[in-house]
Formats: sequence, C-alpha cells, structure tokens
Amino acid sequence: MFIKAMGLILADYKRIQLGELSRPRALAAIPFAGRYRIIDFMLSNMVNSGIATVGVIALHKYKSLMDHLGTGASWDLDRKKQGLSLLPPYINSPNGERSGEFNDMAGLLDFFRNNRQRYVVIANSNIVYNAQMNDFLSRHESSGADISVLYARDGQKHGSSGVILGVDRKGQVKDVLFSPDKPVSSRCSMGVIVLARELLLDLVNENVARGDYDFSVEGLLRRYQELRIHGVEYKGTLLRINNIPSYFASTMQLMDEKTRRELFWSGPPIYTKVKDEAPTLYGPKNKVSNSFISDGCLINGTVTDSMLFRGVTVAGSSSVKNSIIMQDSYISEGVELDHVILDKNCMIRPGIKLVGHKEFPVVIGKGAIV
Repeated sequence: MFIKAMGLILADYKRIQLGELSRPRALAAIPFAGRYRIIDFMLSNMVNSGIATVGVIALHKYKSLMDHLGTGASWDLDRKKQGLSLLPPYINSPNGERSGEFNDMAGLLDFFRNNRQRYVVIANSNIVYNAQMNDFLSRHESSGADISVLYARDGQKHGSSGVILGVDRKGQVKDVLFSPDKPVSSRCSMGVIVLARELLLDLVNENVARGDYDFSVEGLLRRYQELRIHGVEYKGTLLRINNIPSYFASTMQLMDEKTRRELFWSGPPIYTKVKDEAPTLYGPKNKVSNSFISDGCLINGTVTDSMLFRGVTVAGSSSVKNSIIMQDSYISEGVELDHVILDKNCMIRPGIKLVGHKEFPVVIGKGAIV
C-alpha cells in the first residue's frame, strides 16, 4: 500500500566523520552488519512504509554508493515512474563552489517539483533501526505541525554529534541544541523529519533567494522559532553511528539476540544488494563462538565475538577477537587481532599482532597490507 509521501535520504553528514572508513565512501555506504550498508536500513524503512519515490543526495565520494544502489531493483524501486533517484552534486548547478550538506539546489528543487506526493520524509544516514513510518506520518497529520521530528531518549551516549531537543508537554519543540555540554533533556533527534512538499519548496526557495545553499535536517530544525515543530518519540531498538567507537559498539550490539530480533526478525525485512556466494567453509581446526560469519568465508583459525563480512579468510593458528573484518580481507597464519576494524580487501601478513580497545579500536583502511 502506497502512502502520500516521498522520501529523501542525505547520504553525507558533515558533522560525522569515521576516519579511514568514510575516507573512500559516503557515510551511507559504509558496510554494516555483515552484508548491509548503513543506507539499507533507512531505504528499507521507506519502502516497507509504502514510499515509492525515494531520492538519495550524495555530496561527494558517491561511487561506492551508486554501485551499491544501482537501479534500486533490490528495493523494488526500479520503476518506469517514481522509483529511486540518485542526486549527485555539481550537475547543472551554478553553486558547485559552495559548501554544505547539499550543493545542487537546482537538482533538489527539480526532484521536488517533478513529484506530486503531499509529504516529504527526510532522513540522515547515521541511524540504524527497523520501523515503518505510517504511524509517524499519521501523527504528523493529526498534530497540525509544520514539521515533525523523530527522537529517542538516549541523550548523547553515542557520541558528541547529538542534536538535543527541548520538548514541552504538548510535544512541541521549544529548543534545539547541538552537542551541548549540559543537555536540557535526553531527547536526541534521530535526524528523521516529515513536512509538506509545498512547505519544503517554499523553504528551499527562500534559502536560495537569501544566498543560503545549505540543506540539512538540522538546518530545518533550527527554524523552530518560526515554524511549529512537533516531536514524536521512538521507543524501539536504535543504533546510532556518530564516530568510530559508536560504529564499533553498534556492531558489537548485534551479538545480543534481543537486538538482532528487533532489527531483523520482528519487523519488515531489511533489503540489500544481492550477491551470490558459496557457503562458508569451516576447516577441521576452526574455533568459532558468538560471531557473525557471512557467506564465502574460509575459517581455519579462531574467531570470537566478531563480525566477518563476505569472502574473509582466517588462516590456521590465527585469532580474531572483538573485531570487524570487512569483505575479501585475508588474515594470514599466526595473526592476532583484538578490537580491530579491517576495511575491505586488506591483508594481514603472518605473525602480526594488532590490539585496540573498545573506545579506540585499531582501524585499517581499505586495501591496506599490514
């Protein structure tokens, strides 16, 4: 069942940088949970809600994101009408020299004008959760607000990039604070808002007329004094990715059965790009416990409390503990990894020992040889 809303996902978030993980790709394209990218969760939420038109804004480093999304077929968005639209920057735009969450305002305006849905759901790319948006949209309509924003009562425990909301008893947002030293409440924005398409067009046109080419969820929330903004609390399982420690912690939370159940099993499915791989081969001397092992791996060593993506090889007499090993990485004989994040296509030479901490995991960039 389709709903009268279109979606817009901001693939970059200039307030959040994940070092080596975000250096070759947009935030939304960072691998997560063994076989997914971060964007898969928000995109699946929109599709499962009946949103048939979704735009994805990529400010820079969008090659990996475009390769992952393709035509949108994995999310049933490869349509003759509506479907998935990728909006990379600097195309037919006179404002390519300016900085901001999104520079190609002309392309953004065209996207809104060419679609006739009544509402627009706008979302950042640092949130992992599984929920349909139909109730959120209904509560927005009944509130009579100009904008509605989802929030959770988790404060800034996931890092310093939190947007704290001051909300009164009627649910109206009265204050918006960015990473405050002394938060006024524990209500932290999820970076997901809904507003009328016509209102959004007016706001974007007004910004362009004033020479302001910045477009972001936070920029719209800053207008709480002139617009009526309504806060809607989300009480389900939520993982925030604000920095390297929170990315590591969010991944390790997936080892908890309750978290896995609420993210993957108790709600609608999370879709991703399909890749055909052979089943994982476990050697005769492997020792694997409390770990996620994706397809196509070869395990001859010890893997404990870790997340292994597709095509990872762990050679004999090697030990991987509390670590995240991304696609097609090779761990040679006699290696010891503890609290390590390996990006794609890495190789660890024999006998290497890398030990980090949960707050400061060792991060090895894409394609590195150690």
